[in-house]
Amino acid sequence: MAKRHGIPPRLSEAAFAELNSNPPAWLIQSRANRTSKRPVWVQLTCAVCGLADAERPKKWWPEFDFVHCSEHGPAQLPRLEEGKARLEYPDISTRMYGIVDEDKA
Repeated sequence: MAKRHGIPPRLSEAAFAELNSNPPAWLIQSRANRTSKRPVWVQLTCAVCGLADAERPKKWWPEFDFVHCSEHGPAQLPRLEEGKARLEYPDISTRMYGIVDEDKA
């Protein structure tokens, strides 16, 4: 990461202290991502049949309103509320799809 952002392989103590006292945004984000924890797994359960699957959540996942398996479709989920649009996120696991009901713009 440092090489990508033009930081040389060796820094003087002063340059290192300056980098630590005024870190760029990418370094702050990188440090925040280092938790030294094991990966978190989530249980995905089909809202239609109850089939369950464990998966590591991805950074891009929104908060799903429903999850359904590959055996069922969005039409089998609870009715869409008035004024909302249904978005489907395919392949969030080997056999699950995520559904987000969001307000129409």
